Amino acid sequence: MADKGFIEEDSESVKEELEWGYEEGVEWGLLFPEANGEYQSPINLNSREALYDPSLLEVRLSPNYVVCRDCEVINDGHTVQIILKSKSVLVGGPLPRGHDFELHEVRFHWGRENQRGSEHTVNFKAFPMELHLTHWNSTLYSSIDEALGKPNGIAIISLFVQIGKEHSGLKVVTEILQDIQYKGKSKTIPCFNPNTLLPDPLLRDYWVYEGSLTIPPCSEGVTWILFRYPLTVSQTQMEEFRRLKTHVKSADLQDGCDGILGDNFRPTQPLSDRIIRAAFQ
Repeated sequence: MADKGFIEEDSESVKEELEWGYEEGVEWGLLFPEANGEYQSPINLNSREALYDPSLLEVRLSPNYVVCRDCEVINDGHTVQIILKSKSVLVGGPLPRGHDFELHEVRFHWGRENQRGSEHTVNFKAFPMELHLTHWNSTLYSSIDEALGKPNGIAIISLFVQIGKEHSGLKVVTEILQDIQYKGKSKTIPCFNPNTLLPDPLLRDYWVYEGSLTIPPCSEGVTWILFRYPLTVSQTQMEEFRRLKTHVKSADLQDGCDGILGDNFRPTQPLSDRIIRAAFQ
């Protein structure tokens, strides 16, 4: 099944067929030249080197999210995606004034063990999971495909996840994961509220930097907004993700491959000359 998250245009269908994965030795840069760019994501975030920027608080970061009816949850063999059909919009904070960024999907990255799983690290510490809320600039562009790789095209809110109490907002997702165990499976859930993923009502504690998508084609021009305080999910919820498979049902697996979907995070990339800004001191 095609990855509905991004590449949708016919001209890109050749790329879509290219095999990429998280196995060691798979060189994304050979298949997707943009992955060799200088401003790639994820990165390690050194909190002591982040630059406090009070201008980030001049216009409050405002996610105007609405409850999504009939959301599709997909196992695409690389991750779990929640495709949002209702118009939820992000404005303010580091985003250009007067521009709306429409929420397209929620995407999950997790580890096979709790010691790893997040794509970004904070002071070299990894979390068991990281959520990405991907938005595209609907003021400048007509679709997410058009916005990819363009200036101010994409904004991604990143949320770290730690193990703790059950996350009630994600329960509608984790309780149906058994139904989409295999690649290409999808299920429609009656309702999903993206507001439940936001860590605190003031939304002041975040870092910002300019980077790229963390999945092929790894296009740059992405504004990353990383929240300082993690969400919590229960160990049971975490294990539901770890039961998912990277292959279609009854597929023949290569030797040494157990077909478990996990460790689906890209290694951190060089910061180069980029500056990480913080909305808090």
